[in-house]
Amino acid sequence: MSKPALQSIRLYPVKSIAGICPGEAVVEPWGLAGDRRWLLVDAAGRQLTQRQQPALSLARAEWLPGGALGLTAPGRKPLAVAVPAPGETVPVEVWADEVEAVPAGPEADEWFSGYLGVACRLVHLDAPERRRPVDPKYSAPGDTVSFADGFPLLLTTVSSLDALNSLIAQGDHADEGPLPMNRFRPNAVVDGTAPWAEDDWRRVRIGEVVFDVAKPSARCVVTTTDQLTAERGKEPLRTLARHRRFGDRLVFGQNLIPRGAGTIRIGDPFEILA
Repeated sequence: MSKPALQSIRLYPVKSIAGICPGEAVVEPWGLAGDRRWLLVDAAGRQLTQRQQPALSLARAEWLPGGALGLTAPGRKPLAVAVPAPGETVPVEVWADEVEAVPAGPEADEWFSGYLGVACRLVHLDAPERRRPVDPKYSAPGDTVSFADGFPLLLTTVSSLDALNSLIAQGDHADEGPLPMNRFRPNAVVDGTAPWAEDDWRRVRIGEVVFDVAKPSARCVVTTTDQLTAERGKEPLRTLARHRRFGDRLVFGQNLIPRGAGTIRIGDPFEILA
């Protein structure tokens, strides 16, 4: 087995739409720079994700010169959305958290509403250092997170996906496999470790940055959504339910909290510290 290293980096500028794969990323206390700083919410201000709208997997975002957000989606003209200036915020709901965010504006709202066929708004997280704390059961005082589900980063491993795909191949829905890593929407993917070894990690280093391993990642219906077609199947949840059930949760990957700043790059060495 080769020495463990960072195989890929994935960022999701807008929560729940397609990600991008840069060669490097700056690690901020609340996550990778630019990751999940934008969010769609419904008419009541509740987060809108692929759980309710699998077609979000087909929408894409990129950063344009000057820092604007460039959006594309099937049947829609491309749209550039400027980062809104600090100003009046609105409360939005991300799981059980009420978070203040800055509206992107009516043009972006109309673009997404037209694409999804439901009324929705696009908002931006202007101050991640003070808007949303991490669950104190798994973090230190002052830890914050972006619009991610609960933690600054999600780490997965190539070997565990290979092991999971081997189990899927033995099950009732073998025709759905093998599944690609994009089903699990990680931020950091590591190669060169043993399958499921991440269950025992407590602290790791990627390149120059140290991370606490906060808790396993509980998986949901998003993992059954083909990220290229928006079609849903049964896997991997059927197989996770048989082989990776921790209490009432189906687990794949680990949530991380940075314990330092720096830049991570594809090929960086990966080290288990505890």
